[in-house]
Amino acid sequence: MFRKLIPYDAAYLILDAYIQYHHQFKRITKRAKIRFEHRDWVGIQSDSRERIALYRDSVGNTTERILEFLGDRAHDPEVWRLMKEMFLEEIFNFNTRNIAETYYNSIFRHSHKGLSADEELMFVHATGTYREFRSAIPIYHTFYLGQQLENTIHQLFACYPFDAPFADYNRDVGYITETLNRKLREYKRTFRHPRLEMLKSVFYRNKAAYLVGRLYLDDRLHPFILPLLHEDDGIYVDTALLEINDVSSIFSYNRAYFLVDTDIASEMVDFLKIILPSKSLGELYNSIGFEKHGKTVLYRDILRHLDVSADKFIVAPGVKGMVMAVFTLPSYSMVFKMIKDRFQPPKNVTEREVREKYDIVSLHDRVGRMADSHMFENFVFPLDRFSEELIQELRTECPSKIEIEGNQLKIKHLYIEKKMIPLDLYLQDATLEQAEDVINDYGRAIKDMAAVNIFPGDMLLKNFGVTRLERVVFYDYDEIGFLTDYNFRRIPEPRDYDDEWSSEPWYSVGPLDVFPEEFPKFLIGREDVKALFLQRHADLYDVAYWRDVQDRLRRGEIVTVFPYRKRLRFKNAFKAQAAPDTPAIDDKDSEWPTTEDGPAK
Repeated sequence: MFRKLIPYDAAYLILDAYIQYHHQFKRITKRAKIRFEHRDWVGIQSDSRERIALYRDSVGNTTERILEFLGDRAHDPEVWRLMKEMFLEEIFNFNTRNIAETYYNSIFRHSHKGLSADEELMFVHATGTYREFRSAIPIYHTFYLGQQLENTIHQLFACYPFDAPFADYNRDVGYITETLNRKLREYKRTFRHPRLEMLKSVFYRNKAAYLVGRLYLDDRLHPFILPLLHEDDGIYVDTALLEINDVSSIFSYNRAYFLVDTDIASEMVDFLKIILPSKSLGELYNSIGFEKHGKTVLYRDILRHLDVSADKFIVAPGVKGMVMAVFTLPSYSMVFKMIKDRFQPPKNVTEREVREKYDIVSLHDRVGRMADSHMFENFVFPLDRFSEELIQELRTECPSKIEIEGNQLKIKHLYIEKKMIPLDLYLQDATLEQAEDVINDYGRAIKDMAAVNIFPGDMLLKNFGVTRLERVVFYDYDEIGFLTDYNFRRIPEPRDYDDEWSSEPWYSVGPLDVFPEEFPKFLIGREDVKALFLQRHADLYDVAYWRDVQDRLRRGEIVTVFPYRKRLRFKNAFKAQAAPDTPAIDDKDSEWPTTEDGPAK
């Protein structure tokens, strides 16, 4: 009798699953404050991974239920058209309508393997701006800056109670007050209504909590971020960040997502966009944990860019990889990567293994050193936007992954990442001064990854990129592995004259054996740059370094990796002020630290 209600019941089945998912998402997120208060760093990292896996598990289970419920109607377009219509009616006044639409899209895609985006049956385009959703009360606190800045900072911290003591609360208030005063003195003028607007939600990641806000000085705007750390003697404010570039590194797409509790994600993203104007909306959704919706926003952004641009996709510049075919659109900020059908020797990985490597990175702490990738299936491009050279390369290298029909090119599987300058290309034209900073950061990138149990496998310069802020990031994952799985060895002494002059090793070499003393032979070509690297990172050529990191990791130590320059930390900035005879901090050595005072449990 009520067969006409089947689409409604099916839509509500998806909606109910979304509500349960969102509840679990928020519950995991809310645990972050408790983890921080108890210094449970292993727990907060586990929660980060669990929250990422939660989405795919929920979508997988819901897809099975919806297919079973619909039965022989599961692939009836009219049923899904009505389901979409009724789903939209139910979520139209949701404050997370955009996230719910992405969840629905995921169910549709999992229910229709092999299909590309369908504008009629999916939410390919947003159904609204979502600006109509605003909290009944502001999502931020407002603090006006009076003559006594200390009083303002006291008021600020009263709004962020923790069930743990501060190590030296008055000292931290003094540091923040002086930092604010310095910024105000820079302008050499009096402001009429200076104020701070601080998000009520605290951002948690790894071993830190961040109070995030913005400083209004009449018509001037600065970010205002307070990173909090918690050690044996209590919580303390590590620094105050008021420059966009310093804050941008915290919200980098190469870092793990924040655990931050929010009711209206679009409203929080709007707030962040004001202090991070160079970040795309997709990146900001990623940063607060809604990476699937960030992927949706990226897809929509690509479609918009194709509509307003006319240039063609081309083969990406640089040395061609043995595993990936890479192409780019000169006018766009992303690169597109496809796994080749065949790998040239000496590569002996399989396509399945390559995909697994990308999955590892998506769940791991990227510490600002590994590019975040979005995987797409059955992505349809206009064929006439591809150069002839690129089409020929795809036909040669990835024929099984492309379909051409009319003016459409469908790519069955690809990854999309932020565009960077390959490190080898950067160094070709870099002055020695430019090369010094970047090659130093290359060494720190390797050490940062080692600190979180990642070994790049192939450390050639072509596998690293240089970002807009001249930060070095790794982006080639086909040989990536857990550091503790490798066997770091010294090359045995030759037994005789024949061994010494042999073109082949006179010793056995296992698949996971690594000989660091061989690194100087192939890592860096320019001799002047190689000498700079040796000055800063000679320990990477020594087995002892790698074995020491392995030992620390196996003991369960968790290293603190800071997403801002070490010289900005209060302990450094105010130490130099208090002791004028103290040597200045070498910012080139300390700009992007791997550890501070060694790993900490």
